[in-house]
Amino acid sequence: MTRDKIIIRTSIIGILANVFLAGFKAFVGVLSSSIAVIMDAVNNLSDALSSIITIIGTKLANKPADAKHPLGYGRIEFISAAVISLIVLYAGVTSLIESIKKIISPVKPDYGAAAIVIIIMGIIVKVVLGTYVKGVGVKVNSDSLVNSGTDALLDSVISTSTLVAAIVYILFGLSLEAWLGAIISLVIIKSGTDMIMDSVSQILGERVPMEVSKSVKGSICSVDGVRGAYDLILHSYGPDKLEGSVHIEIPDTMMADEIDTLMRKVQERVFTDTGVILTGISIYAFNTKEGEATDAYRNVLNLVKSVEHVKQIHGFYFSRETMEIRFDAVITFDADDLKAQRDEVERLVKEAYPDFDVYVTLDNDVSD
Repeated sequence: MTRDKIIIRTSIIGILANVFLAGFKAFVGVLSSSIAVIMDAVNNLSDALSSIITIIGTKLANKPADAKHPLGYGRIEFISAAVISLIVLYAGVTSLIESIKKIISPVKPDYGAAAIVIIIMGIIVKVVLGTYVKGVGVKVNSDSLVNSGTDALLDSVISTSTLVAAIVYILFGLSLEAWLGAIISLVIIKSGTDMIMDSVSQILGERVPMEVSKSVKGSICSVDGVRGAYDLILHSYGPDKLEGSVHIEIPDTMMADEIDTLMRKVQERVFTDTGVILTGISIYAFNTKEGEATDAYRNVLNLVKSVEHVKQIHGFYFSRETMEIRFDAVITFDADDLKAQRDEVERLVKEAYPDFDVYVTLDNDVSD
């Protein structure tokens, strides 16, 4: 079964379960005059809406690319996840407002056996449903499903607090549901806010996970003729849709036709191994002759290591014929002044090799 069919099937299960629970809880809430049970029913409807949005988002995200959006519509899934986060936040704010109203103007609840049974049933269904939906979301890399599953698990916490309030009221005649509702509402608001921030972060573009970048670089370096892979930049155009560019280090003796063949092998190998599309491959040439160039690399590396915030150097090339030394220096993001870092690196190398022209290119620490 394809990824989008799994997401849609899981969402339909969520819709049916939530509509079923919402109807029962609304009925019991009205009979027992319990604002907590009624708000629980409203939360179930919001969960059903979340599942509907997930289905719509999945359908739209799988639209084929066109002239206006040549890289497809995959990022719609990030937007649908953000919308679901807003629904969670809205549910928390609404619940908090209603709870505060009941704290100011309390209404005596009327819990019967049927109400208790349905609340318990709701807790069980929500835990099972939330765990299932979130698990599928993690498996197929769907933030919309993960957010929906998280929301369902939060609802089980609300239902549990309602059950505790009912038991306390039955045993001691003390009504705590409005206060418990307010506390749980704050938890939901916090969760909704966190989910919104996560969704916005993904829309902005996050650092590629370490396991992904290492897998791609490992696949590149497994191709004969490639000595290293650097400056990997990957852009996400939806879950599991990564495209980007990389620098590869190859011998300085390779001819243009050999380089062309090698680059095509790299693209094919990476796509086969990881599903990542490399749309651009640039090259660094490394010195194939041992001797002065090797000694120069080791010396420059030791010099550069003394500069704060320099993570690594690569693309090193030494030429006695043109009297040039060139390389890239990766600077960490906590450096305050990138130009000052580059100037310091260049100064140290220039002092060690005064007769050479030194060219240092700054690289950001964009991937592991």
